[in-house]
Amino acid sequence: MARGNGVRSLSGGGRSIDLARAIEREVAAGARAIISFGVAGALIPTLVPGALVVASEVVGPEGKFPVHVEWTGALLQRLPAAINAALAGSDAIVADPASKARLHATTGASAVDMESHVAARIATEHGLPFAALRAIADPLARTIPPAAMIAMRADGRFDLISVLRSLARTPSQFPQLLRIGRDAQTALRNLGRGRRLLGDRLGYADLDQLLLYVI
Repeated sequence: MARGNGVRSLSGGGRSIDLARAIEREVAAGARAIISFGVAGALIPTLVPGALVVASEVVGPEGKFPVHVEWTGALLQRLPAAINAALAGSDAIVADPASKARLHATTGASAVDMESHVAARIATEHGLPFAALRAIADPLARTIPPAAMIAMRADGRFDLISVLRSLARTPSQFPQLLRIGRDAQTALRNLGRGRRLLGDRLGYADLDQLLLYVI
C-alpha cells in the first residue's frame, strides 16, 4: 500500500532488532527520509477503528523523538480528518485495556504501534526527516486474543497456520478474532484512502525530496 513513486517500503514484522537493521541498511544505501506507515492500537477511548493519527511526536523506551514539522503539516493538510497526537512505541503487543491505559498514563500518547519508535530513533540519529501516519485497528476496550498476537510473520505476512493452531487449542477466541479482522479491514481501507490523498512521496513531494523510504 505504501510503495509507489519515490517510495520504498519495509515490513516491521514486530521485531525491533531486525527492523532497525533493515532501516540502517536503507539509510546506508541513501535513504533521505523515513515515515512510519501502518496500523496502531488506541490508548484513548475516542479513537475508533479506522481513525487516522498523524504523529506529533513518538515516545519509546529510549525517550521522545520529534517529527518533521513541515512534513507533518503537509500530512494534516491533505488528511483533514486525521488527528495530530503523540504515538507510543512498544517492542511488544499491548494486549489489554489495563496495559493500554497504563501506557497512556506514562507517555501521554494516544495510540501505540511496534515500529514508529524504531524508525523515529534512527531518523533522529541520522538527521533525516521523519513522520508517522497510523490507522487505528485496535480500540482501547479490546483485549487481543492469543491467536491475533501470533498472526504476523517476520516478513509482515499473515501466519494462517499459527492462527489455526491457536484456534484449535482455544476455540472461544473465534468471535474476538472475527471482530479484530473486521476492525483491521476498516483500518486498512481508511489507510488506503489516506495513501491516495497523500499522492507521490506520501505528502513529501512539495518539499522537493527525491527519495523517500517508508517503514
